[in-house]
Amino acid sequence: MNTPPSAPQKVLGLWRRFSAALDLLQPAAALAARLYLAQVFFLSGLTKLRDWDTTLALFTDEYRVPLLPPAVAAIAGTAGELVLPVLLVLGLAGRFSALGLFVVNAVAVISLSEIAPAALQQHVFWGALLAGLAIYGGGPWSMDRWLAPLLQRACRTP
Repeated sequence: MNTPPSAPQKVLGLWRRFSAALDLLQPAAALAARLYLAQVFFLSGLTKLRDWDTTLALFTDEYRVPLLPPAVAAIAGTAGELVLPVLLVLGLAGRFSALGLFVVNAVAVISLSEIAPAALQQHVFWGALLAGLAIYGGGPWSMDRWLAPLLQRACRTP
């Protein structure tokens, strides 16, 4: 004889179905985060590249990047903003690219002597998304996930 489920069992069953539905959204959410962040940083890199004289002036006068001469900081920051977003979109070396952009983002906040609260809030949001991608990876819809089995087979010793 079947006894009807209790109220806690019903709630637990609903929660399990809800959690399963959310789990199905994880690949799309990771891809959306990667695409969004890549756009933000890539467009910033393009802006720096379009007017290199202004970029150098900003890194000399306004951005105070610790330990690096302004020209080196400008080159490194711009290169990071142009290369790492491409890797992030592809999900190739996704954790590395997320960590690299996290550093670029953190240096941007640290190097500005004054930052508007709204701009700081954006940087915190970007940092949180980048930290999530660095910790959890780019998700199943990434080249890292597809290449991992191939690399594991290639690295096996005979």
